[in-house]
Amino acid sequence: MSARKRNLPGDNGAEDGLVPTAKQSWSGGKKKHISALILARGGSKGIPLKNIKMLAGVPLIGWVLRAAVDSELFDSVWVSTDHDEIEKVAKAWGAKVHRRSPEVSRDSSSSLETIQEFMRLNPEVDVICHIQATSPCLHPFHLKGALELITEKGYDSIFSVVRRHQFRWKEVKTGSNELTRPFNLDPPNRPRRQDWDGELCENGSFYFASKELVERAKCMQGGKVTYFEMLPEYSVDIDVDIDWPVAEQRVLRYGYFGRNTPEMVRLLFCNVSGCLTEGRIFLSASGEEMVSINTRDTTGIRMLQKADVEVVLLTSSLDPVTKELAEKVSQRTGCKVMQVGEEPLDALKLEVGQRKLDWKDVAYMGNDTQDVNCLNLAGMSAVPRDAPNMAINAAKYTCRGVGGKGAVREFAEHILLQKKKAQSQMEQDRIDRKNF
Repeated sequence: MSARKRNLPGDNGAEDGLVPTAKQSWSGGKKKHISALILARGGSKGIPLKNIKMLAGVPLIGWVLRAAVDSELFDSVWVSTDHDEIEKVAKAWGAKVHRRSPEVSRDSSSSLETIQEFMRLNPEVDVICHIQATSPCLHPFHLKGALELITEKGYDSIFSVVRRHQFRWKEVKTGSNELTRPFNLDPPNRPRRQDWDGELCENGSFYFASKELVERAKCMQGGKVTYFEMLPEYSVDIDVDIDWPVAEQRVLRYGYFGRNTPEMVRLLFCNVSGCLTEGRIFLSASGEEMVSINTRDTTGIRMLQKADVEVVLLTSSLDPVTKELAEKVSQRTGCKVMQVGEEPLDALKLEVGQRKLDWKDVAYMGNDTQDVNCLNLAGMSAVPRDAPNMAINAAKYTCRGVGGKGAVREFAEHILLQKKKAQSQMEQDRIDRKNF
């Protein structure tokens, strides 16, 4: 995506007594250390522990951490927090952790104070990128485009904006005799939307700044400054979009799901016990064993099969399902059922190789610690809501439902949604926009 760029005050590089970054030589001399920093305080007045609340199957902070890590632009990616649970999630998503001091953990503490503390404790950092945890539709290409303005164009600070077409009017306080007036509109000459460029507004996704700017000017926007424009569909701010289900739908459509292309998923491995079933075996009075399978889940499996995604069901030597039960499950679902050992990856590597697939083509649904390696390796992976934390942290998607009660159906719908999204993007890429 190309970004519209406009030079703001300070473009001559002389403001704040700063030397433009370009003159500090990116091509020669000491290599600049570029860090990403996500601020994630434990306290939240609106939603408790909002930064790690699940959004579309991923902790809120996980969305921006995935984009930052996958961009491969940063020498280090950090989360600044004062909370143990946020620290665990941050490390699980590949970040280092800065335990902020109590002085910058108060309700009244500013983001700048926390950033300054971080940079004092990490003097090797030359450029800081403050990424907001509440912007889950951030993609690596946004960060890349913005950073190039520093490394190639010599800007000291970059911030993200979105174009809004909204007419603004002066607020009139209750009881006042004052009349309102327009800020950006001439009512007799009201423009059509297509005839008006709109206005640029900060969307809060990210702020790049040089070390010199933060230390000397004590701000994140100054010196030689410009902006990076993001399209509206990527400008989701959870601080504003407080309707969580609405935000989830936006993220499912426009969020960044990783390097692997979802449309390539050809095979799903799914555990029977704990995913397709509740993980329980029922015994009748005569000693006959039974399991319960939810029809929503079997419908989800059929949806995948119809979309040419093969489903292989797994039973484990750690939690065995009898051969007779496995055969009945196979008949019911039309899926191959195979048994795996303590490390499922050992057996599944062979299955993937026989089909001449890469692991990016594979989805995996597990529910316990033995599934961690497969959850990490698969292109798409999921666990039910009631899985242990170790499995949840390894999975790329956490279902709202628990095992045996619709979780498989939910993951199936997620796979199909991402496939549809990727196919739509491929069609968009084929459009000849010059001759459209």
